[in-house]
Amino acid sequence: MSLEFDVFWSFRSPYSYLAASRLAEIQRDYEVVVNVRPVYPIAVRAPGFFKKVNPLWPPYVLRDCARLAEMRGLPFAWPDPDPIVQNLETLEIAAAQPYIPRLTRLGVGAAETDHGVSFIDEVSRLLFGGTRGWDQGDHLVNAAARAGLDLAELEAAVASDPQRYEATIEQNEADQKLAGHWGVPLMVFRGEPFFGQDRLDALVWRMQKAGMAPSASGRESEAPG
Repeated sequence: MSLEFDVFWSFRSPYSYLAASRLAEIQRDYEVVVNVRPVYPIAVRAPGFFKKVNPLWPPYVLRDCARLAEMRGLPFAWPDPDPIVQNLETLEIAAAQPYIPRLTRLGVGAAETDHGVSFIDEVSRLLFGGTRGWDQGDHLVNAAARAGLDLAELEAAVASDPQRYEATIEQNEADQKLAGHWGVPLMVFRGEPFFGQDRLDALVWRMQKAGMAPSASGRESEAPG
């Protein structure tokens, strides 16, 4: 029987972006089920958050993420447009948010299929990979297609019952808190939280101790050449 773990995920989090490809590798290489559970960014969940943090923190995060992306061979640029409409001088969060509800609900829809990890990987690459105007044209359509999904079908499902998707997001946020952390990416295995893209190796170690086995793909990659 495959093991499974939850991953609480935000489409504005650069660290979530950096974790995405590694999550895809874990899903590919091991007999494990990854339950993607999208949540709203902390800027939406706690609008005053960025006014309380040390002002040195945001620029450090950008520097750190750019460094980690380079180390992993990934492109990195802040999304244009930003998934959160926010005045970066005053740090005020706009009342109208045209991007993040759409992305998060689509993430919920994708998570209800077998392509949740692929979807967050492809969309986060689109957001943080330097694609300007990611919300325009066929960018999202193509990203969904690369993940094995039809964007029009996802959009139609969300439009048919948006409150159901909002209820799922609210439940994800409640369960995230119960797991013992507020940040993303947060992986939870058998009630044990692993916060941050730099805890994925610890997560794999823990699941291997619990009997997680390599998948056929994983066994092939380990075979001597």
